[in-house]
Amino acid sequence: MHSLQENHPNIRTMKRTALLLLTCLVQATLHAEDGHDLWLRFPAAGNVSVSCQTSVQGQPQTGETATIEIAADELRQHLQGREATLRLLPGGKTDGSFDISSDGEGHFTLQSGSAVGLLYGAYHLLRQQQTGGTLTAHEVPFFPLRLLNHWDNPDGSVERGYAGKSIWRWEEIDTLGTMSEWMEHHLRQYARANASIGINGTVLNNVNAKPEMLTRAYIKKVAVIAHRLRPYGIKVYLSINFASPMALGYTTTADPLNEDVRQWWTDKVKEIYSLIPDFGGLLVKANSEGQPGPGDYHRTHADGANMLADALQPYGGIVMWRSFVYGANHKGEDRVKQAVSEFKPMDGLFRDNVILQSKNGPLDFQPREPYAPIFDQIKQTTQMAELQITQEYLGQSRHLVYLAPMWKEFFGFVSPSMLKGIAGVANIGDDANWCGHPFSQANWYAFGRLAWNPALGSDEIAEEWLKQTFSTDEHFVTAITRVMGTSREACVDYMMPLGLHHIFRFDHHYGPEPDGFKAEYPIEWCPVYYHKGDAQGIGFDRTSATGSDATAQYRQPYRGLYDQVRTCPEEYLLWFHHVPWTYKMKNGKTLWKNLRIHYRQGVNEVKGYSKTWKKMRRYVDEDRWQHVDRLLQEQYENASEWRDVCIGYFGHLRYRR
Repeated sequence: MHSLQENHPNIRTMKRTALLLLTCLVQATLHAEDGHDLWLRFPAAGNVSVSCQTSVQGQPQTGETATIEIAADELRQHLQGREATLRLLPGGKTDGSFDISSDGEGHFTLQSGSAVGLLYGAYHLLRQQQTGGTLTAHEVPFFPLRLLNHWDNPDGSVERGYAGKSIWRWEEIDTLGTMSEWMEHHLRQYARANASIGINGTVLNNVNAKPEMLTRAYIKKVAVIAHRLRPYGIKVYLSINFASPMALGYTTTADPLNEDVRQWWTDKVKEIYSLIPDFGGLLVKANSEGQPGPGDYHRTHADGANMLADALQPYGGIVMWRSFVYGANHKGEDRVKQAVSEFKPMDGLFRDNVILQSKNGPLDFQPREPYAPIFDQIKQTTQMAELQITQEYLGQSRHLVYLAPMWKEFFGFVSPSMLKGIAGVANIGDDANWCGHPFSQANWYAFGRLAWNPALGSDEIAEEWLKQTFSTDEHFVTAITRVMGTSREACVDYMMPLGLHHIFRFDHHYGPEPDGFKAEYPIEWCPVYYHKGDAQGIGFDRTSATGSDATAQYRQPYRGLYDQVRTCPEEYLLWFHHVPWTYKMKNGKTLWKNLRIHYRQGVNEVKGYSKTWKKMRRYVDEDRWQHVDRLLQEQYENASEWRDVCIGYFGHLRYRR
């Protein structure tokens, strides 16, 4: 009976149908678009011939050979031409610069003085091919240091991370040099993505560093990662806990002038370089937010940085010392002044291989801040800028907010020529699409492109990314470039317009809490400290005459402009001034009226983005379209919450007597 049922025509048809449905389901799953490929969606090539030419003075070194082979493989797999020649020039520049020429008939010549320059050139050629750009080029990276800063912890958590857990799965790395298949795949993709936009360094761990990162077991695992990243031109760096020798039990103090402490750091750096010969250096957060530092021993930041610099100097390593300090040494001082107060007296006292790393604004990666005046005040110490790619204060991985306009705004005040490099606090996690929000990938991409060339335009970068990531259709690219280009300003409008700042909910920084105050917290962590709203008006008085005198830290003409309420740019008005609700602004409307206009305008912009995205459905795969559509709805709801909470709260203050 059983065999008869199995061979019945209807049964066979049902089985075939079920098998067909299962096959379709498996294929759909396998081909579901999860965003994992980032912007590396180069088409498969035809029969492309790629040849490599090196100096007649000898073959390239082993590391260079691996890099050149990666460049050649990328072109073999993806170049839409007939032939390509990679030429390593003897005596050429080794900064990663390159030249690309074409005979106009499908043959390209790519030449550079370094192997990594050939790799950068290969990715540039593929990018231009994908986006319809000019295929010939002469490219020179602007910043020598183009670094990602990962705030990843050894336990896999990511501070201010919104895209899953850390991609560094330390438990899956063998100190003998092997790692899991997952790690192998993700490291290669991570390296390709970074090399494709010219990023040349990565700090693997959180600035709030754990001492165990400097144990030999971890250093050997760091060496395994360094070995995988090296062919892609990426050096590894580590954040350190300044008290590591004491915390690990080797010394009874972390005093940078103590000989035992100095010797421990000398030995530790030697150990690191014995395993990682091209190790980049150390990043340090000291005496800020409870982190240990030289101040614990009545020593200066220069004392601490120079101790580490002396240990690194024989190997060519650098110290990146963060200027983000505030707290005990500055009781009662406006937080935005404390970096200058702390570091200006030490300017010129740091070793040559110390770089002062400062956030773009003087507070903490707010949706809009004036530029940090430390870039005006430090004259004799090398500096680099720290930008935040992860959107801690700009909607995290739930809001579409394109950050290139904010970074371009910063470069409008701080000349890139005065900086040694830029670091970006990474937004990368183990989510399938790396960054949580599909459009958050654009901020990783834009950071790399601006690190390579800060003169590139925000819209130019957005168009590149869209064409490589979604579609080259001009209707799509034009519409979504407009969305991206206006999204940061919209975020400012619906969160903190006209210079308002730091009125987020405590701890997680998502959503509004303008009434935020906790007596057990330092006052400078509380929203009410920053907006200072009352019945008379709102805003933080930082003027020279009646306020904190923060305006005095700026160079002219900004010092004078910011100090006077009538000349202060309105986008910074409440950052620098406590202004009456009835104050008439340039459009003739009161401050209160303008605040309400901005909040409503920001919400309306997001509503418009959602409408625009719905019209783009035919240009985007269904998986990513649905993902973005859902997130835009959440963004609209959160923007509406910001509007309603802030207008309600400030309106109540205004009428309170």
